[in-house]
Amino acid sequence: MRQVCGRLESRYRYSAKLVYNNFPWPIDSTEKQKAKVEECARRILSVRQSYLDKRETLADLYDPLAMPALLLKAHQALDRATDRCYRSAAFHNERERIEFLFNLYEQLTSPLAPSIPPKGKRRKKNKRIAEKTG
Repeated sequence: MRQVCGRLESRYRYSAKLVYNNFPWPIDSTEKQKAKVEECARRILSVRQSYLDKRETLADLYDPLAMPALLLKAHQALDRATDRCYRSAAFHNERERIEFLFNLYEQLTSPLAPSIPPKGKRRKKNKRIAEKTG
């Protein structure tokens, strides 16, 4: 989220199209892995609802200094389950995870990108233009 979403003042701007839907889901994840992710997501919603029933707001729940331990653990479990869908080895840090995801995204989208002519051909063309105008 921190890598791809915008900001409004100091706050992040969330968008399903720009933030959460731009990383490809791993093609070779198993049904068991997907079920685990769904189970963890449902757990987050359940834990969150129990706090919202007590009239706390989402802003209160996601305050980095005061986030309830149960909610934090539920999010960490979802992160681990999601990571395992991409690869069996754990990511050592956030940077490694982001690099992995951007590389995967690049692999999947590079066939869609227009081909760029080699730089050598552009230089020759620019040199000819300079000779004509020069």
